[in-house]
Amino acid sequence: MRILIGLSAALLLAACTTTTPYGPAAKTGADGYTTQQIEKNRFQIAYTDSDPQRARDYALLRAAELTLLEGGDWFEIVSGYTDMAQEPRSRSSVSIGGGTGSYGRSSSVGVGVGIGLPLGGSSGGTVTEVLEIVTGVGEKPDSPNAYDARSVEINLRSAMQ
Repeated sequence: MRILIGLSAALLLAACTTTTPYGPAAKTGADGYTTQQIEKNRFQIAYTDSDPQRARDYALLRAAELTLLEGGDWFEIVSGYTDMAQEPRSRSSVSIGGGTGSYGRSSSVGVGVGIGLPLGGSSGGTVTEVLEIVTGVGEKPDSPNAYDARSVEINLRSAMQ
């Protein structure tokens, strides 16, 4: 019984620490990135996640990846915004269970009550970081919103590990 309880606790802890891996969104509104080309060298990138900082970092990572795929050296964020949807992903619950058993001349009855609470300390929901970028080749513009694509990709990928 102790082994079963320990195993259950370990699985619950592992489930709570698992994050959605970086990648494209499977469908509209799902975690991951979407990319739309607006015109030559201008793109809109969105990354949806449950964590605001991770959504920002992954949107920047996607901007760097896309810039490099397009043969560019740098990208500049020309506009952007953060959309927060307050749709809870988990809810509290209460459950009651019971059971009986017998062994030889002995019998027993058990009753249990369980309470489930959402872990993570947030109200749930998703965050979508939306960036509009312009990509370019050559020397990076002298702007606080301009980024070297190779540096961003290297730094954010190393932070993911």
